[in-house]
Amino acid sequence: MIVCIAEKPSVARDIADILGARERKDGYIEGNGYQVTWTFGHLCTLKEPHEYTPNWKSWSLGSLPMIPPRFGIKLISNPTYEKQFRTVEWLMQSADEIINCGDAGQEGELIQRWVMQKAGARCPVKRLWISSLTEEAIKEGFAKLKDQAEFQSLYEAGMSRAIGDWLLGMNATRLYTIKYGQNKQVLSIGRVQTPTLALIVNRQLEIENFQSKQYWELKTTYRDTAFSALIRKSDEELAAEEEKTGGKVKRTENPGIDPIASREEGEALVERIKNLPFKVTSVVKKDGKEYAPRLFDLTSLQVECNKKFAYSADETLKLIQSLYEKKVTTYPRVDTTFLSDDIYPKCPNILKGLRDYELLTAPLAGVTLLKSKKVFDSSKVTDHHAIIPTGVPPQNLTDMERRVFDLIARRFIAVFYPDCKISTTTVMGEVDGIEFKVTGKQILEPGWRVVFAKEVKDPTEEKEGEEENVLPAFVKGESGPHIPDLNEKWTQPPRPYTEATLLRAMETAGKLVDNDELRDALKENGIGRPSTRAAIIETLFKRNYIRKEKKNLIATPTGVELIQIIHEELLKSAELTGIWEKKLREIEKKTYDARQFLEELKQMVSEIVTSVLSDNTNRRITIQEAAQIEEAAKKKEPKKRERKPAAPKEKKSKVTSKTEASSVQQPSVVSTDVPSTPAVTPGDVANNDSLIGQPCPLCGKGTIIKGKTAYGCSEWKNGCGYRVVIKE
Repeated sequence: MIVCIAEKPSVARDIADILGARERKDGYIEGNGYQVTWTFGHLCTLKEPHEYTPNWKSWSLGSLPMIPPRFGIKLISNPTYEKQFRTVEWLMQSADEIINCGDAGQEGELIQRWVMQKAGARCPVKRLWISSLTEEAIKEGFAKLKDQAEFQSLYEAGMSRAIGDWLLGMNATRLYTIKYGQNKQVLSIGRVQTPTLALIVNRQLEIENFQSKQYWELKTTYRDTAFSALIRKSDEELAAEEEKTGGKVKRTENPGIDPIASREEGEALVERIKNLPFKVTSVVKKDGKEYAPRLFDLTSLQVECNKKFAYSADETLKLIQSLYEKKVTTYPRVDTTFLSDDIYPKCPNILKGLRDYELLTAPLAGVTLLKSKKVFDSSKVTDHHAIIPTGVPPQNLTDMERRVFDLIARRFIAVFYPDCKISTTTVMGEVDGIEFKVTGKQILEPGWRVVFAKEVKDPTEEKEGEEENVLPAFVKGESGPHIPDLNEKWTQPPRPYTEATLLRAMETAGKLVDNDELRDALKENGIGRPSTRAAIIETLFKRNYIRKEKKNLIATPTGVELIQIIHEELLKSAELTGIWEKKLREIEKKTYDARQFLEELKQMVSEIVTSVLSDNTNRRITIQEAAQIEEAAKKKEPKKRERKPAAPKEKKSKVTSKTEASSVQQPSVVSTDVPSTPAVTPGDVANNDSLIGQPCPLCGKGTIIKGKTAYGCSEWKNGCGYRVVIKE
């Protein structure tokens, strides 16, 4: 008998249907020589400290660092999980062959490998590797099953990530909690979580310490067109520009006047030129092309949804996961914007399936589709290609899902349209040796732009590129009267992070990059994985390290103090964390040794423990409760602002990979880089039975139950520390 194991029941049902397995049993479906079973995400996790040695059960500085000689896995303590695991174990021990049908990624590989190890599977194992859940994709995947050995490096990378997060999360969290915490509150430290918090805190401190400087801008209006005086750039500006463009700036080209330092100096310039004629010195018209926007990877989709619809990264991930499970889009947890060449022949049928977009797909029907290297490039695709529609007509989508699908569908259609042809005109003028400039852009042929409805730009967003204003016809050598003007300006502080800009910063390890090619290069050193970045941000919310004001992410006093008290750059540097992430990717590609990575992490953990223990100051971190944070936010905002609820969908009872230290005892919870139960005691409330049966606000899995002295979560046995003491 061949046993197939999927990551969740709904996927197992789809696979069983295609394989001809129709007989439903308890925990699996049987038929046609197959037994199809499932997990609920993770069934297993890494063991907790006290399961290696009883001495590690109590939190003490003397027990640190905790470095087990060998890491082990255990079954997650949950009756439903335990029952399903017994079924899986029984099936696997009598199987002739196992087919791993887990999600085709590092996370899915880790989930299923741990289950197979725990179940003691001994038979040969094949791997189903697919990018969508359509009938065609599943059939094609079963026709091209791969050997499990091909994915050994993927598993080693996932295991290294989980162990690395355990080592750093368990040790650093206990270390900082005991050394600097107060009132039994846990100070959660994580390999990715803490550098991400540091990005927000450092930006916030930059804004708070920013000193605005006054400057003046010289403009002049000639033929109803505003020209700006060229200002010579400082060495610092040239260096920053050179870094931003990857060294493409020529330092020899730095024309213009010195920055205007005072009103008097500016007014003197106005007086000097106001009665002299303005002369056009050059008119350069350059025809060019604008390429269609790239296809989406997960991060760019989360960025776009945050900008357009104010969806959080976590909401977008849930929505795109739902679209994937409804078979209308391809695998979502991807970090490439390219398609492999073998997808090209399938594109006409995918376009045909987009029935709601027939007006846009009609011009592409029956013609040879464009095949751009900016879209189709197998060398830029590893496990999965960019997110695209599958061609299955969408049905029963929620409004939120429909919006996300619309973004994906339009991007996909647009890449087959012609380039947008534009004309850029740059006009230079001069008055008494002072150079002026204006640039205008005109769309000659819209090309792919017709695919996108006219969008209203967010006025709070910075303008990208030149404004699309059409200039009058200027002729070189013409001259005439003009009206000069002096504008007073003030330098502006950097903007606070939004979820969109934070995701980009995580992707590039904190470097601000607009250029797509340069951003691709920096992705190698990004912090976190596309699939986990949303969870990291949610964890920071749950820990009360950050809160939201409108779209902006603001660090709470606890978040700020935590970053300020950490002196070890290894813990909070996005760049250093990006280097670890790069090594994990190299383990996946078989160019770096997993054992070496773990030895480096063990060494780092030991150094951090030694460093913190040598701190003789008596510093403590102020713990601010969620209620206090909300109260402080209310004082600042006239109106209460709430985060939008996620789209309703099948709940995924999955413990995110890495280590979820959700059942560490005393104080109630430790987190590494995944959202588990925060150690929060919301305080005392009067006897209020209306709480009973409500969803747990912390773990989201259990419901509120009432004990003798407090309200708690029904998932308390599995580590949820939610507790509200009842006032007498």
